[in-house]
Amino acid sequence: MLTEGLIEEAAHRFALLGDPTRLRILHTLMESGELSVGEVAEASGTSRFNASAHLNRLARGGFVARRQAGTTHYYRVADDRLANVCDWVCDAVKRQARAVVTEGQ
Repeated sequence: MLTEGLIEEAAHRFALLGDPTRLRILHTLMESGELSVGEVAEASGTSRFNASAHLNRLARGGFVARRQAGTTHYYRVADDRLANVCDWVCDAVKRQARAVVTEGQ
């Protein structure tokens, strides 16, 4: 049974996934594995400061895990099931886009 608290937490996590930059960052980590903040920023096309802020939010939301080696922070996807969620949503978006193109012909 979903309590009100669980519903609120689920909504918060879905909201975290609603940002294109955070999705690019998660995609980068899913494709590349563990990366430093600078590597995430470069691969996802954002600034180091912006990547760091988004990674911190994703870490607080439980999507990514972090470790520190010296002064460098490394991030990785915390739960491999996240890829299933992303695949499900992206597949639905692709199907819908194909349907729109087919209808327009």
